[in-house]
Parts: sequence; C-alpha cells; structure tokens
Amino acid sequence: MRRRDAIEAIYPGLEAGVVVTIMGAVAAELQAIGHKPNFFYLQHAMGLASSMGLGIALCRPDLPVVVFDGDGSLLMNLGGLTTLARYRPRNLVHVVFDNESLLSVGGFPTATSTGSDLAAIAAAAGVPRTATVRTLDEFTVAFREARASGDLTTLVAKVDAVGPSAYVTDLSLLENRYQFARYLRELPSPR
Repeated sequence: MRRRDAIEAIYPGLEAGVVVTIMGAVAAELQAIGHKPNFFYLQHAMGLASSMGLGIALCRPDLPVVVFDGDGSLLMNLGGLTTLARYRPRNLVHVVFDNESLLSVGGFPTATSTGSDLAAIAAAAGVPRTATVRTLDEFTVAFREARASGDLTTLVAKVDAVGPSAYVTDLSLLENRYQFARYLRELPSPR
C-alpha cells in the first residue's frame, strides 16, 4: 500500500478534530492532498508527534486527535508508547506508517526491516488497541473502527518505501504554528 493512498482514503474524515503529523513524507503528502487549519506538521522534532498529540488529546478530550507517525520517528521515542498507555486518551488514534526505512534521510533501514513489530511493542507498552494492516482496504476499515472505538489505538500501516519528490511543506512553519494555535483557541470549550 502507498502511504499517500492511505491518507487520501481517510482524508474526508480528518476535518473533525485535529491532526498532528511527523516531519518528512507524511507532512508533505498530507499538505499536497489539501491543507486544513486543524493540521499541524511537526517539523524538526522527529519522534515527538505522539507526544504532541497526547498533550492535545488530554487537554481537549472532546476532540478526536489523529497522529500520523513514521516507523523511524516512533523508534526514536519508544518511551512515548508507555506514556500514551499510562494516560490512555480515548480520543487519540496513533497511525504509524511503517515503510521499514528512514526514507526522508536517505532510506536507511529501520529495525522494523529486521523483524521489530511496532504493534506488538505498543501492546506490550499497554496500548489497549493495536493492529498491523497491509492493504488499503484493511487500513480504511481499521482506521474507521479505531475512531469509533472510543479508546486509544496504535494502528501500524505497512507501506511502500516511496515518498514524494520533496519532503517539505509549502506552508511556512511559523504560519502553520500560528494557524493551528488559532484554530484550537477558536474552538468552543468543552463543558
């Protein structure tokens, strides 16, 4: 499965809530599909997308939160899984696009290319719902089920090691930061 196809398949449902992406291909592809003010592209902070998503999910339990992560990023901050499990935000879906490589920095293989299983690691850390999917249909169904479950989910999507021609977004990093903060501020507060 291609990562971009997976993102396009669920894109219409991403308007509800907030989306945090890790740097590189995921951010570039999501923006190329269509930027929304509720999307935050976490650039220059590899490994921290799930941590940022956790903070938002805990502060705004009324909002669905989706984190788009990568295998290389998650491997840089495996401790984030234990923190996700400890606080168990029921409004957070953590999607890990696993292409078994550090694609945006040259395609070096990650530990998943030699057998590390990120869904099993997430389950062992205490994440209540985990799954690994390999096809677009499996991904679409699993993502919908995760959103409907009302519980923390880590969904590992095995994707091809193919990326965009460029790994940058057209949106200024500062403007994205301010736009995203404005979006969150302007949302009605939970009661």
